[in-house]
Amino acid sequence: MPFTNPLVQQRIEKVQKLKDLGINPYSNESKRNSTIAKFINVNSDIESQPDRRAEHRHYTVSGRMKLYRIMGKAAFINIEDESGSLQLYVSRDNLPEGFYNSIKKLIEVGDIIEVTGYPFMTQKDELTLHVDELNILTKAITPLPEKYHGIQDKELRYRQRYLDLIMNSEVRKTFHTRSKVISLTRRFFEDKGFLEVETPMMHPIAGGANAKPFVTHHNALGIDRYLRIAPELYLKRLIVGGFEAVFEINRNFRNEGMDATHNPEFTSIEFYWAYKTYKDLITITKEYFEYLFEHLDLPTVLPYGEAEIDFSKFSEIGLVTSLSEIGGVPAEIVNDREQIIAYLKEKKVKVNEQMNLGQLQAELFDEYVEAKLINPTFITEYPVEISPLARRSDENPAVTERFELFIAGKEIANAFSELNDPVDQYNRFKEQVDAKDAGGDDEAHEMDEDFVTALSYGMAPTAGQGIGIDRLVMMLTNQHTIRDVLLFPAMKPIHNEVKEEE
Repeated sequence: MPFTNPLVQQRIEKVQKLKDLGINPYSNESKRNSTIAKFINVNSDIESQPDRRAEHRHYTVSGRMKLYRIMGKAAFINIEDESGSLQLYVSRDNLPEGFYNSIKKLIEVGDIIEVTGYPFMTQKDELTLHVDELNILTKAITPLPEKYHGIQDKELRYRQRYLDLIMNSEVRKTFHTRSKVISLTRRFFEDKGFLEVETPMMHPIAGGANAKPFVTHHNALGIDRYLRIAPELYLKRLIVGGFEAVFEINRNFRNEGMDATHNPEFTSIEFYWAYKTYKDLITITKEYFEYLFEHLDLPTVLPYGEAEIDFSKFSEIGLVTSLSEIGGVPAEIVNDREQIIAYLKEKKVKVNEQMNLGQLQAELFDEYVEAKLINPTFITEYPVEISPLARRSDENPAVTERFELFIAGKEIANAFSELNDPVDQYNRFKEQVDAKDAGGDDEAHEMDEDFVTALSYGMAPTAGQGIGIDRLVMMLTNQHTIRDVLLFPAMKPIHNEVKEEE
């Protein structure tokens, strides 16, 4: 039984008392004709009105009670809706006879009420609504946390996000920003001539990125399906089919660990652009950030923890070059597999000696470079061994025409000129399958013969990119865990439901 708490029981008793008075504490009728923000904006001139009030103006507003002070024959109430908060003045003599005394002990903080009245300015210069009519829309039977301390338990904030949103207007602002980022992203790419598409969320083969998939079972077909780890291979099939610029904003799922920057499901935009290269993607990415900052009305320098990110300063550097120039790794070892292994061991870094050169270079990058990339930095020229879907560089076949964008030490985007040679693609898939079978890489791509077949019909030179929306919002709102930009992040169960065997 969820309602055994004595305070909850008291509120349930008040629900019944309201019903006994003929008041429905869960009304479905609202006459609201103004949001709080609109009320405040329209009545910004009250100080210039006679007696600093406007009795000829009547508004009906609704909101949740956040503060309630009874002062004998009158009360001050603060209510809050999505747009803002407002003070109410409720006087016994302005309500129907007996109404105030009947309900003043039956309403409380947490309830959702609707009031009608006129604006006036208090002696403390606070715009207030003088209430002529008060109705209860929803009676809350669970008390809110104490206002000034709020919710101290972060776990509770994530598990009961609705309570977090009730108590913290700043949290609501973060999610408003997230919504705007997604809307602006869609508008930016549509204005650039891209077509928004939808591709499957359940794949017959796990592909598009190196990651462990979630596995489900399709009963009607009698086969397993994989929640998609990336939409890449389907989006490129559309380029083969003749679309020249497509994008998708949607969820991806990866059956991996959770930390400050990883959640099992996350949102990204992936877009593919025919007759373009990764260099064109660098240009459009800079334009995209300029567009976001302009329409979000943000300064180009934003705080992020103790650091500052200057979004006007984008730079580029090759991955191998960055190992020595940024990471301080001796330049003479960065292209020698055995020396890298010896170096990592010397530095007490755990290393898998089965890794190839490209994987070891990526290990050095993760260990010594990534965290130092504060301002937006395009890391280019990724080794071909860790870029199975990217086109080889014509100048240096050992690397690909690929970049990852890092901001505040975190990867935000991954992009490359797409591999469109079907034979090369087949061979790279085959190498990954062989590595997986040998136990060297259990996150490697599977063989996707249908995708190779699609490439065999000819895919125009194409560039493609994915941008992580969650991490981007973290950067823009100065949040340091992905859970703070996800409305309902993945959480461990509160109770261990697995019974121990006796």
